[in-house]
Amino acid sequence: MNKFFSDLNKQMQLELKKKETFADGIKSLLLLRSELFKIVETFFAELSAEDFSKMPFSKSKGNDNATIAWSIFHTFRIEDIVCNTLIKNENQIFFEKDFAKRLNAKIITTANELSNEQMIEFSNSINIEELFCYSKEVKEKSEKMILELSFENLKTKIPEERKINLQKLNVVSLDELSSWLIDYWCKKDVRGLLQMPFSRHWIMHVEACLKIKGKLHLKK
Repeated sequence: MNKFFSDLNKQMQLELKKKETFADGIKSLLLLRSELFKIVETFFAELSAEDFSKMPFSKSKGNDNATIAWSIFHTFRIEDIVCNTLIKNENQIFFEKDFAKRLNAKIITTANELSNEQMIEFSNSINIEELFCYSKEVKEKSEKMILELSFENLKTKIPEERKINLQKLNVVSLDELSSWLIDYWCKKDVRGLLQMPFSRHWIMHVEACLKIKGKLHLKK
């Protein structure tokens, strides 16, 4: 993991543990997300649509065994679900803004369940311009939620009815690669969710995308 991101993530986690450093923890979280999103923006500015669907590390067992389009969709799809369905109990941006149609997405899930071949097919069909719009809108709404949090909110657990509602939405596949996610999220309090998926999850997938981008540039 990049040292700057790793150190800032650790700092943020420590700051969020104490009421007197809570505000600093929120600032650190927003700074981390801002720096990571700047990298996401470079993908859209510098890569071709074809680059978004390439998978140079198809035999890897890490997060780089993916496409950049899949990685970005997956990262922000999860954040949309967790922020809006589980924490805020509101409509997901994906549904509210008709992003299934706008993205030309054949799935409404987190995409964990897709095989390599399906990832490539999905990435080839997705509208890259709308993918940027989706990621930006999810980021902005999540950060509005983050800024509204109090220190006391961090200990809030996800109510059982929201877990049931999430299951009914069918946005997490029943496939074994995905089905564990609902319990994983719903066992955490809000502070745990800020750590994953609102920060560390970003780091994991942005760094994987950087590795993919580097490999693609070496081939050119």
